[in-house]
Amino acid sequence: MNTPKIRKTVAALLAITALTACNRSQNTTPQNAATPQVSVLKLHPQPVAVTAELPGRIVAFLEAEVRPQVGGVIQQRLFTEGGEVKAGQPLYQIDPASYRAARDSAEAALQRAQAAIPSAQAKADRNQALIKQNAISRQDYEEAIDALAQARANVASAKASLETARIDLDRTTIRAPISGRIDRSSLTPGALVSASQSTALTTIHQIDRVNIDLTQSSANLLDLREAIDAGRVVTTNGSVPVKLKLENGATYPLDGRLEFGESSVATGTGTYTLRATVPNPRRLLLPGMYVRAIVEEGTVPQAYLLPQRAVSRNTRGEATALLVRGGKVEEVELAGAREHGNDWLVTQGLHEGDALIVEGSQQARVGDAVAATEVTLDAATGKVRALPAAKANSTAADAKEPAKPTQRS
Repeated sequence: MNTPKIRKTVAALLAITALTACNRSQNTTPQNAATPQVSVLKLHPQPVAVTAELPGRIVAFLEAEVRPQVGGVIQQRLFTEGGEVKAGQPLYQIDPASYRAARDSAEAALQRAQAAIPSAQAKADRNQALIKQNAISRQDYEEAIDALAQARANVASAKASLETARIDLDRTTIRAPISGRIDRSSLTPGALVSASQSTALTTIHQIDRVNIDLTQSSANLLDLREAIDAGRVVTTNGSVPVKLKLENGATYPLDGRLEFGESSVATGTGTYTLRATVPNPRRLLLPGMYVRAIVEEGTVPQAYLLPQRAVSRNTRGEATALLVRGGKVEEVELAGAREHGNDWLVTQGLHEGDALIVEGSQQARVGDAVAATEVTLDAATGKVRALPAAKANSTAADAKEPAKPTQRS
């Protein structure tokens, strides 16, 4: 066998194999990956009203339990259960016979006492003339004066007794102490009642305006006062408006106002109570109903509103957001961020003109160079809307430069 020819053939095959492998290596070298595309929202500070959503219960503006002030048998119920009553309107009639007789007796006693006055007066006048002539003793004169005073006192006592009898007779007609909506009656005609009974006959609620008792944690109160002292929140000296959310999720159409806050914290729950007043002309709000009240606590003069879709949390549970600064992705911790409707309210860590990534964050990591396109968000739907091309190009150029901190006085 020709050995030199075999060696030459093997050498040629090895050379061809090496060239093929080299070409494949060149063809499979990865190309530079395309620059990730992200959508950004330009951030600008603005004054934002700080609100707190607090749970509460509806309480009648006025509430009165109706009880008898005299004893007797109920003859009539004079109102419609569940209806509206006016202050002073008759509600029940108690049998007045015995109280009418007591009044008549008091009137007779008064007449008897008044009849004794003329004779006592005449005797006192005669004795006064006689004492000047030393015709009677000093004792007789003083007894006549005392008898006249006693007669006058008897008249005054009889008048008071008559007035008491008249009051008791008037109280046999039980009247509404306040205007409002009346509940059902706990007793029916024929029932015996007494002035000392603990059971109310019915209850009247005045609900043309209502009170709302709200509860807030003492920790939130301390945070708010700390923010006010630091100047991050500015309060108003006027009345504080209150908006209501009903149990079915609807918003109550009329606004109320905050009246006062208690001066102590409940030891069992760590909360304190606020009271608001809300007009209720249609009687839609009823005592005992659960609501949520949105109370305006103050205003943050310089705040950023970030959509919830652009905020996430790191492994420590802190709120973070991705920004484009200098053309690269940067993660920023949002210290002190709090929810504000569908957004996050942020006062630290951001600057005027920062580009917040709202789309494409899954394709970019911190430190990556990205191509940013400015967009806007529809306030109603939260959908992303692209800006005109000219403005989008200027935004892309701005994103390559790092945002400068805003000068604050």
